[in-house]
Amino acid sequence: MQADAPDGIPPSASVPDLGQRAARTARPGRPGRTARPGTGPSLLAPGAAHDPYRLYRVLREEYPLSYDAPLGAWLLSRHADVSTALTDPRFTGFPHDGEPRGGPAPRGLCHGSRLCLPRPQDIARPAATVPRHLTERVERTAYVLARRIAGWQQADLVEEFCRWLPVGAASASAASPDLGQAPGNPTAPCAGRTGLRETALASFLANLLDDPDLLAALRIEPALAHRAWTESLRRDPPVQVVLRRTVAEVRVSGGTLPAGAPVACLIGAANRDPERYAAPDLFDPFRTDQGRSIAGPESCPAVLLGRLEAEQGVHALLDAMPRLRWADGFRPCSTGLLTRGPRTLLVQPG
Repeated sequence: MQADAPDGIPPSASVPDLGQRAARTARPGRPGRTARPGTGPSLLAPGAAHDPYRLYRVLREEYPLSYDAPLGAWLLSRHADVSTALTDPRFTGFPHDGEPRGGPAPRGLCHGSRLCLPRPQDIARPAATVPRHLTERVERTAYVLARRIAGWQQADLVEEFCRWLPVGAASASAASPDLGQAPGNPTAPCAGRTGLRETALASFLANLLDDPDLLAALRIEPALAHRAWTESLRRDPPVQVVLRRTVAEVRVSGGTLPAGAPVACLIGAANRDPERYAAPDLFDPFRTDQGRSIAGPESCPAVLLGRLEAEQGVHALLDAMPRLRWADGFRPCSTGLLTRGPRTLLVQPG
């Protein structure tokens, strides 16, 4: 069944018609490639949730502007275009609650990432300072959880650690109304939502456990955890897709988005764009091209808490379990399309 077209596109237009409309305003593709807007693969294609990165690569290289008819939204996959969609005032976000501004959200996707919606002033603002009592609460919770499983022969870090550390931080953050607050911008409720932070923490630990040399370096230089966390958010962001809607025409790679168009910003594709990052599929905390994450503004309470939990969490785990490693024969497997991360992390604590 053909999906309804977004605002700005005639409802009677067929998918080939959409491709022809976009092609009339298309820019050339990257060297050696021909961009073919409007005819790319769908995010809802079979197998996309199992391994979306192959699909992302095709979209970036051949269909930088593509209308996904089954989804009911335009797709942006290149880093420059996604960054524009997240910060340019010609794009607006879908609120988490109630009817989205400008019309319904694309079918098959929820309204938002459950993180604060980035704004230009948020992207530029430095990270807020985490209150001392909250840091102490997260540190204490991390050490209690780590020491509880240190003597086990095998443990699932997702079930026994990643799930509970954000819960402890959320209860403490409720007593910190100034966390991430800016003048005229009340604290967002995202600080109390723990699911994405659980997923981000699981991906972070999976990336560290895949690199025993990095784990050894972290024992000597704990400050490396910050770079490792930033790199994990880039390579394996917990939020893979963020929704936006245009309020005016916007020129992007491959053509022009009409006003009123629903847009799916593919964070997972943008963060592995070789035009922005060298060897983008490689997890490398020492890379020289690290930049600000587009997973959420640094002033977002959820981003602040996520970083705090990751840094305190890995320190607690390595202190309680110096020989922490994967369980024999286990390999982590990430799943999901809108949000993505490993659901199980089987380890041998000692």
